[in-house]
Amino acid sequence: MPRLHPFNDPPSHPSSAMSGTHPDSSHFPRRILLAVTGLSPQIVTETLFVLATRECDPWIPTEIHLITTAEGAERARLSLLHPKSGWFLRLCRDYGLPPIRFDSDLIHELHAADGMPLTDIRTLDDNTAAADAITEQVRILTADPHAALHVSIAGGRKTMGFYLGYALSLYGRPQDRLSHVLVSAPYESHPQFFYPTPESDVIHTPPPDSRPYDTRDARVTLAEIPFVRVRDGLPQRLIEGAASFSATVEAAQRALAPSRLILDLAGGRIHAGGEAIALPPASLAFYAMLARRRVEGLDGVRWTDDGIARAYLVCYREIDGDLSSGLERAAKALSEGMTKDYFDQRKSRVNSAIEKALGPQLAAAYLIHPDGARPQTRFGLTLDAGAIGFVGKRS
Repeated sequence: MPRLHPFNDPPSHPSSAMSGTHPDSSHFPRRILLAVTGLSPQIVTETLFVLATRECDPWIPTEIHLITTAEGAERARLSLLHPKSGWFLRLCRDYGLPPIRFDSDLIHELHAADGMPLTDIRTLDDNTAAADAITEQVRILTADPHAALHVSIAGGRKTMGFYLGYALSLYGRPQDRLSHVLVSAPYESHPQFFYPTPESDVIHTPPPDSRPYDTRDARVTLAEIPFVRVRDGLPQRLIEGAASFSATVEAAQRALAPSRLILDLAGGRIHAGGEAIALPPASLAFYAMLARRRVEGLDGVRWTDDGIARAYLVCYREIDGDLSSGLERAAKALSEGMTKDYFDQRKSRVNSAIEKALGPQLAAAYLIHPDGARPQTRFGLTLDAGAIGFVGKRS
């Protein structure tokens, strides 16, 4: 019985598999093959076969996940996982593959908006439900930094493959891959073909020809598909929490739009990168002071600048009012002028709030940046002055 080359234990941490910005995904501790399937579960074994047996850079998943309809799930369970006749189990035996987790728990059935299992995707509501479920599954699987994801879009309805590829574009990382499997005729879509067998096995074309073909002679190749990764441009809340497909796409579109900053002083928040970010008065006053300087064409500031404490307290009063206890405390702390600790604390808290809301890439345009070499470094916004606006100012 043919066997692959000996399998080595993967490193315990994916960093050992990194090569520049393009990690070798075959050495990640957790390797996930994710596919959409419909009435042809063969896509799973075909893709697994070509990934595991290719001479250059074989890729063996540690687990397999399917996204499919109710009928697709039943076909996958019976044709792939049946203990006696399951083709997934037979493939693993034929080619001596190491243990791969693939069971009914990893077959994710699509459900309609009313919670009922989807038997097919035919209506607009069905499409919306499928898009949301596929997007959420990709978000969950890409949340593990120790995992590498290989996504196949060859199975299922065309809309399912589209949504899966688009979801990977939204959430995919450098170690993730996208592919489509290609099978030579007449084996393509043949209900009895699941992978090229190492030994001779004859199948027949449908009547009236009923022509015999040896599955050992089939050719299966994998076409890797480049895709644009926009994950770093998504707001952090979409990476960490569930969101619909349309909401995620909308957020990505906003992130790609020209940067625009609105400071809502009365509302206690800023609008940046399409997100509303709440800031406490002390932080908002500091940020507003720097934003005003940017709009007025002034340079950044240092805590040693004359009048910087007074300018900050003016913004604080505008936001929180004359009777604010926070303003009173700030005025007392700055009675002898701005201090380095107070300045650095305000700057750090503003930047942390923006980065937490937007993520590092999207946040960069809105952060308080240093300018110049130490010890004369100054701090301010770099956003174009025309992209900054104020609303809700108090009198």
